[in-house]
Amino acid sequence: MPDSKIFEGKTTNEAIEKGLKELKVSKNDVEIKVIKDEEKRSFFDILAPRIVKVEMILKEKQEEKKYENEKERKQEEIKIDFNTMEKAKDAVKEFLDKFLKQTTGEDINYKCNIKGNVIEIIIDEKQADFLIGYRGETLNALQTILSAIAVRENNEKIRVELDVLEYREKRKKALEDLAEKVAKSVIRTRKSITLEPMTPYERKIIHSKLQDNSKVKTTSIGEGMHRKVVISLK
Repeated sequence: MPDSKIFEGKTTNEAIEKGLKELKVSKNDVEIKVIKDEEKRSFFDILAPRIVKVEMILKEKQEEKKYENEKERKQEEIKIDFNTMEKAKDAVKEFLDKFLKQTTGEDINYKCNIKGNVIEIIIDEKQADFLIGYRGETLNALQTILSAIAVRENNEKIRVELDVLEYREKRKKALEDLAEKVAKSVIRTRKSITLEPMTPYERKIIHSKLQDNSKVKTTSIGEGMHRKVVISLK
């Protein structure tokens, strides 16, 4: 779910200004809800200063931008030494070698490189295409397992990025083409279109592709695995 926070002030405008300043965003970047006080006020309460509360919810693009900025900042703060990264890489390779041998019956070649705090694995052999799964579900699941193995003994912020047969780049291109196609349909029919549920990474691709479009806008609805992108007229 999007980040949300409650701010207080003597007036609605004061509460909003306080929130925008703390979150370091503009009004266009958040959804603002005034929280009504449902409790009955006594005579003595009336004499007390009035407090207005507003809830601010970061919109999807700002939420993901904030997440990316925080992730980059954390990666910069934590500098993992080379020996630790090598140890994690060896553990990941040991598991992956056994896994590929058991599932394919063959020794599958792949590239495994260390880039900062990331272990990058690229598999280009056709026999491994089953690792992609339906719309990358198997690929993402295996990547999660490999990341867990990388940090299991080292307790460090190490990430594993796995790609098979350049799937991630192909998926990105397919989503960008879909975004443009749907945007044209929305402009032509003047009706909003809701896309199928997507991962945060995939939704980010749609948002980024259409963020400079002067005629349509993108928002997200739903929660968790059911979160979807809605493309509509501005």
